[in-house]
Amino acid sequence: MTYKPKRMKFGAFFAPFHKDIVNPTLAIDRDMELIQWLDKLAYDEAWIGEHHSGAYECIASPEVFIATAAERTRNIRLATGVSSLSYHHPLVLADRICQLDHQVRGRLTFGVGPGQLVADAYMMGINPKDLRRRMNESLTALVKLLNGETVTMKTDWFTLNEARCQILPYQSPTIDMAVASAI
Repeated sequence: MTYKPKRMKFGAFFAPFHKDIVNPTLAIDRDMELIQWLDKLAYDEAWIGEHHSGAYECIASPEVFIATAAERTRNIRLATGVSSLSYHHPLVLADRICQLDHQVRGRLTFGVGPGQLVADAYMMGINPKDLRRRMNESLTALVKLLNGETVTMKTDWFTLNEARCQILPYQSPTIDMAVASAI
């Protein structure tokens, strides 16, 4: 019996940070090109962040960016890093993630978190103290939805009435998920 050592995995996290004076079109193109290079260099994964107020982090929808990156890459796993659960209705987000998982043929990791920038929450009229609670409520619903369950749930910021995803994730038994949360 021969011993075959496990290969260390490599990935990159894209907040992405850019000076606010940089042309956003060029910044997004540069980030996309970098992911294409990471794919060619056999990186295992790339994580794409979501922000709405920083100006230097110009990706508001990791899903839109990932859909394009998937068309331009072949092997690298693409991840939301993170989808800020506190800002999205869980059914709408679950449906978008299921669709995206099919489009990328299962190369998706659904990274979730509460939302990091206080300015994002402020602009949406959300008390930053509520972000973790809202994330937990949304995550409870999302896990059930992504597992194919029918969910009825009411909180102070969303309602689900016998809700279910219209399609289930491409990955089986369910989508690969990761939870991130800063202290």
